[in-house]
Amino acid sequence: MPRLPRFAVLCTLALLSFTLSGFAMRGHDDNDRSSVGSDITIAEGETVSDVACAFCSVHVHGNVTGDVAVAFGSVTVDPGHQIAGDTAILEGDLNLGEGAAVNGDLAILAGTDRLSEGATVHGSRAVIPQPLGTLILLSPLIFLIAVIWLIVYLVRRNRYRFPVYPQGQGIYPPPPPRP
Repeated sequence: MPRLPRFAVLCTLALLSFTLSGFAMRGHDDNDRSSVGSDITIAEGETVSDVACAFCSVHVHGNVTGDVAVAFGSVTVDPGHQIAGDTAILEGDLNLGEGAAVNGDLAILAGTDRLSEGATVHGSRAVIPQPLGTLILLSPLIFLIAVIWLIVYLVRRNRYRFPVYPQGQGIYPPPPPRP
């Protein structure tokens, strides 16, 4: 009997957590942009809130009032325009034109920031360049491959025993004794 109330409590907590996350999504603007595989272009005079993009690039000819997150693409901001929030880029570059600004923090993993004259980043800046950033990105995969290799090596070593030769001198017979 005591298992039923625990199960009911767990189901209630799970349902409550899913419901609350749905209410939290109401705080976002309808002016967000997101895309997978096709570039996002913010036209001249247009203002958007948050921008998220995977396997594509973001071209800002207008203004962004929120954050920008790009995976495997680049962000280009035209001269005189700005990104009001934070910018996070994975395996890509940030190109700021003359007088362009990022008012929040900037984080780039495996990429570069190209700032023109007068372009500014007002928040903190963390840029990890290409070779080291890619290594950091792939380090869990490299660790997993090493563990699998070690397991295969240990299983094969224990499964296939090498023959033991007499007197430990290989397959050749020992030399005759000296008189």
